[in-house]
Amino acid sequence: MFVLGNFLLGLARVLDLVLNLYFWVVLIRALLSWVNPDPYNPIVRFLHRATDPVLYWVRRRLPVVFGGMDFSPLIVILAIYFLRLFLVGTLADLALRLR
Repeated sequence: MFVLGNFLLGLARVLDLVLNLYFWVVLIRALLSWVNPDPYNPIVRFLHRATDPVLYWVRRRLPVVFGGMDFSPLIVILAIYFLRLFLVGTLADLALRLR
């Protein structure tokens, strides 16, 4: 069972890393929206391609635009935080019990 425990622990750590990186991508995208960057910049294009599917999904399901302010990045950041606490924590605890 220790092999399954190590696998789950590794999966939890990789998932935590991916969620952490995506958190920073969403945060940078939200901050860049305040300064109106060049839309043809490769970095800006990458940020839009990486975050648009998730942000559009949130915008379609929740009314997150109030007074011209778009709160969908905040909802996504809170969801990432929840997943890091719940899912990663649960996987890590399960892995440690299987060791």
